Order: sequence, then structure tokens, then C-alpha cells
Amino acid sequence: MTADTHPRSMPGWLIAPKNILVFLLRSPTSAFGLAVLALLILTAIFAPLLATHDPYVQALGNVLKPPGDGHLFGTDELGRDIFSRLVYGARITLTIIFLVSIVVGPIGLVIGTSAGYLGGKFDTVMMRITDIFLSFPSLILSLAFVAALGPSLNNAIIAIALTSWPPIARLARAEAMTFRNADYIAAARLQGASATRIIVKSIMPMCLPSVLIRLTLNMATVILTAAGLGFLGLGAQPPMPEWGAMIATGRRYMLDSWWLVTFPGVSILSVSLAFNLLGDGLRDALDPKQMNRR
Repeated sequence: MTADTHPRSMPGWLIAPKNILVFLLRSPTSAFGLAVLALLILTAIFAPLLATHDPYVQALGNVLKPPGDGHLFGTDELGRDIFSRLVYGARITLTIIFLVSIVVGPIGLVIGTSAGYLGGKFDTVMMRITDIFLSFPSLILSLAFVAALGPSLNNAIIAIALTSWPPIARLARAEAMTFRNADYIAAARLQGASATRIIVKSIMPMCLPSVLIRLTLNMATVILTAAGLGFLGLGAQPPMPEWGAMIATGRRYMLDSWWLVTFPGVSILSVSLAFNLLGDGLRDALDPKQMNRR
């Protein structure tokens, strides 16, 4: 069976979104991931309605109050309502996820598909650059970039994006190398299509499903890296209600006031786990073997 007639050559994104959603909902783990992410999005959208207090207002008379008594998750060392800060922190988390995704996905896809299709010196140079980035742990490399740019949420997002594209590029390159010798690519060359047109019109659509899956799985690492930078004081700066920064400020009181670190930690864990479960579900949903069973 030739590459252009094999079921794998049908891009996963051509499957009806409804069918993908139904497939995800049939799996308890994928359904849990979808539910958590839907809750995160709804929380971020309706934060002003859900928050019971102003997340920035200090009430020194209510310092370190345990959960209850008008504060669902208690208060922090400055008397601020932790539940309200978590609700508004969902907006920061979604901002990081969205901005990193729209930067990392296209960059990794373009570099990977171009290197895989063109090959030669271009492939060698781009992959050696990719190897340099991959040789460092993402958190360490992010710390180096933030240290050079300065501590802030925007610089943390830039640093995370700069360290997150190499795995996407590697995956896209491997996918492109499997397709560049396919019959439909040879036919496009014979018709006079340029390399750019072939990459954009024929190679990239075939790589999108795998890139989307890897991007979803990478979001857990992105969230943990952002929380790590916030914990170290290099990400979102006070008084922003970023979950990692909340854990950093609460660790000094955690022995007596467990709620200061527990609720932000559970939020980070839940969202990271949700992205991993959703990524696994998408991998199964876009798998051609699973697709043929449907």
C-alpha cells in the first residue's frame, strides 16, 4: 500500500470534531481531563462573579484564617481570600498556556517540517541548534533566560516559549521525513510545486495531529515550569495571584497554616494532570487504528 493511500496519510484534524469529542468522552480519564480544563476556562471567564472577595484587598484583621467563616479556602498572611486569588489565578494560568501555545506550536512546526523535508545542511544546522536547547533541563534554561530578561510574567512566558519548541520541532521533523518520499509529494514536485508550497500545503497538515498531541502533553510541563518560576520569584510578581507565587509566600507558614500551599498545589496538580490525560485521549482519538474502528 502506497503512502498516499495509507490511512495514516489522512490528517487527524480532518476527522469531525464531534467524533473526536465523543471518543474523548467515552474514556473516563479523557473525560476527567476535559472536565477540569472546561472548569478552568469557565472559572477564568466568570472570575468576577465567582470570586467572593477582591483578590488584592488586604485585611490584617483576618490574617491566616482557616477555611470557613466566610472564606472558603481561608486567608493568607495578609488576610487576602485564597479562594478568590485562586479564581483570578486561573486567568494567569490560561494566559500562559495560550501565549506559549501560539508561539511554540507554529515555530516548532515550521522548523521541524522544513528541516525534515529539505534535509541537507539546513537540517543539520537546525537540528544541532535544537540539540543544544534539548541538552538543558527546561526549568534550568528558563531560569537562565528570565535571569537575563528580568523577573516578570511576560519574560517568564518568553523564557518558557524559548525552551518549549525543540521537542515540537523534533517530532515535526520525524513526521516530515516519513512523508517527503510519498507518491503525492512526488506528484506535486512533477507539477512544479515549490518546496514552500509542498511544506505548507502537503507536509504541515499531515504533521498537525502529532504536533497537537505533543503540544497538549507539553502543557503540563509549561504549567509546572511557570509555577516553578513563580515560586522562585522570577515569574509573576506580587501581588499577582499566580499559583506558584502563592505557594512561595505560603511556605513560611505551611506548618501551622496548611491551606496556604495545599489549595494552590492541588490546583497546579489538577490542571497538569488534566492536560496529560487529555493528551493521551487525543493520541488515541487521532490514531488511525482507532479511527478505522470507529
